[in-house]
Amino acid sequence: IPVSGLLAIMSMGIIINQKYSVLAKRLSVKYNKLWLGAEIFLFVLVGIAVDLSYAKRAGAAVIFIVITALIFRMSGVALSLVKTNLNKKERLFCAIAYTPKATVQAAIGTIPLAMGLNCGDIVLTIAVVSILLTAPFGAICVDNLYKKLLVCKEK
Repeated sequence: IPVSGLLAIMSMGIIINQKYSVLAKRLSVKYNKLWLGAEIFLFVLVGIAVDLSYAKRAGAAVIFIVITALIFRMSGVALSLVKTNLNKKERLFCAIAYTPKATVQAAIGTIPLAMGLNCGDIVLTIAVVSILLTAPFGAICVDNLYKKLLVCKEK
């Protein structure tokens, strides 16, 4: 199973966090520093692989696909929060905060292209358009709405 390696790594991280939290915190700090550089490489490599002519040919359909996916994603978040103690404003904030997923799109958007699939270029193009639309949208919304939608509760 191709993703089993990722699941094994995540499982190891969970176990380390449960059994030896001091090590987990030290590893987290180290990997966060490593990620700063790796993230730049990821987005540069994705940018190099993109052929914008596919976005031009697909036109508004690409934007429609991204917006539809966002609506489903936000609906899923809202649905998953129904039986929680969060109020409506907090649920709305969670749904908005969950919209930008640039790193995931960048990481998996290139897989069909790397596999040589005919749809690889269009999948990568949609992933990049998704990044270009959702990352600024999420950042702007979170920065501008957290004070309006969230209330700090004193303990």
